[in-house]
Amino acid sequence: MARVTIKRVGVLSLAKIQAVVMAAIGIVVGVIYALMMLTFGAVMMSQAGSSGAGAMAGGLVGGLAMIVIIPVLYAVLGFVIGAISAFIYNLAAGSIGGLELELSDATADGFAAAPPPPPGQWTPNV
Repeated sequence: MARVTIKRVGVLSLAKIQAVVMAAIGIVVGVIYALMMLTFGAVMMSQAGSSGAGAMAGGLVGGLAMIVIIPVLYAVLGFVIGAISAFIYNLAAGSIGGLELELSDATADGFAAAPPPPPGQWTPNV
């Protein structure tokens, strides 16, 4: 078993990953909010009768806006928070030594990958 220490994290690297993860979460949250707004718009239209078309249109526009606005907002905030987190981690790791991980050898578990074929056996992808 090998012990490794993460002494430094790339600020931009973590920020990009965090932005993508938060955008994916934002899509899920945006769809949920969109469905709620569409539902509330339909309820308001049914309660108001024919004069509730504006409420339905507002619910539709608001619902579609949530599908776009929330993932973008989550991605931007995720990028900023990821960059700040990496910066703080680098400061802390510099003073106290970083995060220690214990990794097991893949061959000990019997799940080692097969070695690549010798170069003479490679075939071109045509």
